[in-house]
Amino acid sequence: MRPTPLAANRTRREALKGLTALGAAALFGRMSGADAGAGEVLTRAIPSSGERIPVVGLGSWKTFNVGGDPAARGECTEVMRRFFGLGGRMIDSSPMYGSSQEVIGHGWAQLGRPGVLFSAEKVWTSGREGAAQMEATRRRWGVERFDLMQVHNLQDWEQHRPRLFEMKAAGRLRYVGITTSHGRRTADMEKIMRAHPLDFVQVTCNVLDRELEQRLLPLAQDRGIAVIINRPFREGSLIDAMNRHPLPAWAAECDAANWAQFLLKFIVAHPAVTCAIPATGNPAHMVENMGAAFGRLPDEAMRRRMIAHVGSL
Repeated sequence: MRPTPLAANRTRREALKGLTALGAAALFGRMSGADAGAGEVLTRAIPSSGERIPVVGLGSWKTFNVGGDPAARGECTEVMRRFFGLGGRMIDSSPMYGSSQEVIGHGWAQLGRPGVLFSAEKVWTSGREGAAQMEATRRRWGVERFDLMQVHNLQDWEQHRPRLFEMKAAGRLRYVGITTSHGRRTADMEKIMRAHPLDFVQVTCNVLDRELEQRLLPLAQDRGIAVIINRPFREGSLIDAMNRHPLPAWAAECDAANWAQFLLKFIVAHPAVTCAIPATGNPAHMVENMGAAFGRLPDEAMRRRMIAHVGSL
């Protein structure tokens, strides 16, 4: 007898719970041939609430923009299945990202809408159109409300600000943030961070692009603002460059089994960083990325060693 939709959803949820129960280290090792290190997924607290989220999330820029292609959508759903199974929570998207929102919503529904999802979205339009855009985005995801709503690249920030805080006060979203990328508009970011009680900022930082470590990341710590790091691999170009060289043997000292983990562990080891969101539509790459959320993180001395090593290549 064919199961009812409710029973099918329950089965999918139970399968996800079972996947997590297998143990993240064992699952990661079987899928990637690497040792994920011991214990639980690494988490950081959101300063404004104390809620803890895993230090590695999932971005969707370009990688989930696959339209209606059934095979490509299936791959994205598999990315999400493995992501949740390894303890992942935060998925980030934007109206700017083509069909990514619909593809995320499709995958979440296929997996039975597991409650572990931390939904991070953006508003990317003029202020008067913001409410309609956010509602359309919510329908594409199929969520009751978003956990985090961010103003994408500060577009019309002053117009969106009061609405977002009103929505938070009314329980229609949980956190408010702003974003930038490529190191742009950092002076504006700093000004806004000083003036308003933000929950999150999202910025670009990686082993080569470290300017924000000097002022903006310390400011986030001082102001109690969570930090999401985008473009940790420079949209793949940094990984491609590193893969032409052998991983140094001493990377094992922080349980980095590949370059993706090396680069992500460098980022999330910074005490101001809450979560990094590498984007991928490849299930195997997602598993490699999530490996950075297990085991040891580099200390400051090792971070300096990592900078020097990458700079020498």
